[in-house]
Amino acid sequence: MPYLQDGRPVDMVFNPLGVPSRMNVGQIFECSLGLAGGLLDRHYRIAPFDERYEQEASRKLVFSELYEASKQTANPWVFEPEYPGKSRIFDGRTGDPFEQPVIIGKPYILKLIHQVDDKIHGRCSGHYALVTQQPLRGRAKQGGQRVGEMEVWALEGFGVAHILQEMLTYKSDHIRARQEVLGTTMIGGPIPKPEGAPESFRLLVRELRSLALELNHFL
Repeated sequence: MPYLQDGRPVDMVFNPLGVPSRMNVGQIFECSLGLAGGLLDRHYRIAPFDERYEQEASRKLVFSELYEASKQTANPWVFEPEYPGKSRIFDGRTGDPFEQPVIIGKPYILKLIHQVDDKIHGRCSGHYALVTQQPLRGRAKQGGQRVGEMEVWALEGFGVAHILQEMLTYKSDHIRARQEVLGTTMIGGPIPKPEGAPESFRLLVRELRSLALELNHFL
């Protein structure tokens, strides 16, 4: 693991791309302020939306506490004016410093306990929603695994057209297709291709008709 200028190794390394994607920029302030609080033996309580009282109030508080911590503990690496809030750390394998300074600190890390035995679940056939005719959702209801919009995009990126067709027709809300699949698997033979529109499309047409909009299609 990389180690600090005082020789202490870091416990965890986070991907910086996880901060903007989860829109949790406040964890950066929490991380830096936790480092200062650990060195100064202080606890902080920050009011939400503190930027109302002063522009860049959070940044000023973090930098001032880091500066004070570097002075009181004689650790100049805690606050370096060239790149405040960051520090030079070293590669644990070679001992060479990394090319760019890195934010280090003490954030709150909560462990999520997930056990495979509690989550494993499978479904062959079961109950369906009355409106959409899609499989129910959730393990408690013996439901299926939801394939969302982004999952469909990912599968499209790999070009797995037949898997997508199976997920969106046989295993979803194409009533006639899934009945034919069950019958074919029992008597044997090739599975026929789904014909017509799935129930979700018919539901969309009915909703448009309730808005006095007629959709002409050729399915």
